[in-house]
Amino acid sequence: MHPQPPRRSTHATNSPLNRLVYDRWGQFGRPVVLLHGLLFDRTMWWPVAAELAGDCTVIAPDLPGHGQCPHRTDYSLERIAADLAGLVHDLQLHRAPIVVGHGTASWLAIAFADAYATHCLLTLDEPTGDLPGSVDDLVSASGVSTVPEHYRSFAEPRRDPALLKAYGSWKAQPPTRRLAVAGSGPGASGPAPESAFAHLTDPEAFAGRLRALL
Repeated sequence: MHPQPPRRSTHATNSPLNRLVYDRWGQFGRPVVLLHGLLFDRTMWWPVAAELAGDCTVIAPDLPGHGQCPHRTDYSLERIAADLAGLVHDLQLHRAPIVVGHGTASWLAIAFADAYATHCLLTLDEPTGDLPGSVDDLVSASGVSTVPEHYRSFAEPRRDPALLKAYGSWKAQPPTRRLAVAGSGPGASGPAPESAFAHLTDPEAFAGRLRALL
């Protein structure tokens, strides 16, 4: 009889000012941190995390102002990367994480890898220029319309114009890339996915890519 894979559990960091709400699968192995892009939330990673469960510890946080994570006053890349580093440290797994950023969170993943121990960095659908000026333009540019119907519920954008203003500083990308990128977008060293939202187009195949990096 095969053991059941770890179930998803939801947690929150302790800081009342910089709280992060996150889902976790597993208790052991290398941490894999999955970051959603602007206007989306952590649920976009559930299909991939379900595939990975049992091979590592998967962490999928809501970024500030998204999902169940409250708004805050400081949305800078450096502050949120520091909060993610604290989250990973508190897992006490004693292994550097794989960090995956989708869309605008590619910039956050890069900022994390520039500042903190990181086993591997992978980016998907990284923007190549400034963020669109409206929510509708950002959603359209994200490529979410290509997500298969049976996975569409995992990629429902939050159409909140205030988030565009809050995350406006993210238009300035981090100046360095300390690690080679094993994904798509500028500077990528691996094969680019054939479509946007590759992790929801084929979660099993995407989980296989991550498993190979463990």
